[in-house]
Amino acid sequence: MADETKNSKTENKNTENKNWGRWGDDDERGALNLLTPEIILKASKSITTGKVYSLGIPIQRSGVPLLDYRGTPMRLSLMNYSDDGMYDGMGCEPGTGAHEDVLVFASHTTSHMDALCHVYGKAKHYNGFGAETMKTHTGAAHLGIEKVGVIAARMVMLDMVAHLGDDSEGGAEGVVKLGHCFTATELEECAKAQGIEIGEGDIVLIRTGYLDFWIAKNGQDISFEQPGIGKEAARWLAEKDVVAVGSDNAAVESIPFDENDFLTVHKILLVENGIYMAEFLNLAELAKDKCYEGFMTISPLKVTGATGSPVNPVVVG
Repeated sequence: MADETKNSKTENKNTENKNWGRWGDDDERGALNLLTPEIILKASKSITTGKVYSLGIPIQRSGVPLLDYRGTPMRLSLMNYSDDGMYDGMGCEPGTGAHEDVLVFASHTTSHMDALCHVYGKAKHYNGFGAETMKTHTGAAHLGIEKVGVIAARMVMLDMVAHLGDDSEGGAEGVVKLGHCFTATELEECAKAQGIEIGEGDIVLIRTGYLDFWIAKNGQDISFEQPGIGKEAARWLAEKDVVAVGSDNAAVESIPFDENDFLTVHKILLVENGIYMAEFLNLAELAKDKCYEGFMTISPLKVTGATGSPVNPVVVG
């Protein structure tokens, strides 16, 4: 890296960006540096039942929450039974063949994980890398989703629907009041009520009920308002030194955004602290079983320079 870039990064450090330079000026993995073998080994001891939970929802054309500007996911046939005979010259016996697809979808489709290059503030990404380092053709020069590798960590799930109750009186059954902005106190009280503590290196999942609410209504006549965390809660989680925060809503944070500051929680978690985010996770079965702690793995696709990736996170309770 050029000295000019390093100097630019140093000048843009401030007290808010507490993790900038923490693991070196060239660091591109952020809070994942906290996941030492010792921390991961300790996390594995959170397994108590051995039940496996899949948190991903399908990638399909309908029946799942999709944002218009990201387009409709497409599965296109590349090769199928109609191409029978194309491999005769390779010793292909009659009745033998293969089916293949082409998949076309946005990197932030359905259940997905944000790379640290997804959002920027003051024209800077995490650790001071400039927003201009993202190129149309080559993608992110720094902080792309391929830098994540595989995450394995302790999972803590905060069921805010069970803790705060749903908004059935207001017409939104099964989901916390739409637009509600969770405070640090509410998260802390929920954790206490569930008998769990959030610690260094944890992945914290926050259940709002929004995904279940959307699916129950098949997306019909639903406001885009969503419950989620606000600035105070985001900074509280950052102080806990968590490595990732996930939710069953579209943005982890509340919509409308806290203090009307666009993507404010993304800026606190991704940009200031290098903490990853995962959205539209299916937390219903965890909630049903009251599985508030477990061992979790996330493996995003290694798409070089991508700003995110669909994921199918797995929790072992």
